[in-house]
Amino acid sequence: MLQPLASLPWPDARPLPDAFFDRDAQVLARELLGKIIRHRQGPYWLSARIIETEAYYCAEKGSHASLGYTEKRKALFLDGGHIYMYYARGGDSLNFSAQGPGNAVLIKSAFPWLDQYSDANSLAQMQLNNPDASGNARAPERLCAGQTLLCRALGLKVPNWDARRFDHEQLFVEDRGINVQHIIQTTRLGIPRGRDEHLPYRFVDAQYAQYCTRNPLRRGQVEGHDYVLIDHLLHKQGN
Repeated sequence: MLQPLASLPWPDARPLPDAFFDRDAQVLARELLGKIIRHRQGPYWLSARIIETEAYYCAEKGSHASLGYTEKRKALFLDGGHIYMYYARGGDSLNFSAQGPGNAVLIKSAFPWLDQYSDANSLAQMQLNNPDASGNARAPERLCAGQTLLCRALGLKVPNWDARRFDHEQLFVEDRGINVQHIIQTTRLGIPRGRDEHLPYRFVDAQYAQYCTRNPLRRGQVEGHDYVLIDHLLHKQGN
């Protein structure tokens, strides 16, 4: 159930309730596409539309949870909707726990989102947070094109958010009524050989494929072999 109106940052805010995350990791990974991550930094709400996700299960070798419970991984074993953050290649990564102990979704990439609550000033702050290697402003379409770039642009840090719930005054995921029509399903990125790297648990909003971590529609990729294209609206109606 949504929090009382008084706790919302603006009257028409539509943060996802905890129950939204209490579902199978692959279903959650698909349903998070098109949702908006909102993080408040100072006076600005920094926002990005989720365009790429990966599902992970405790029972498969690609997941952190498969290595067993530790205090650092405890968020993975908590109810759906807990935040699990960790360091990857020197940067922060954002995950949400799903239904079932050890199951989760990694937010792999996103695209800057601008509206009356997150305007050009918010985008400028995201560019300050995440400059390119030369210290120059990164192009908007590349600001969140990867799990660590996403966290850097949004100002999300492991010590601040790991193992926490969402806070409607600071960090939440919002439903702005976006219907993602086509989803690309393919294998996850960066999974070592022998760690279930073949599992097709990566999901990409087809409209934004060129802006995700690695374009699944790049030259040489064959539909039906390297990826599957899902009509998401028909798929939802069928369920």
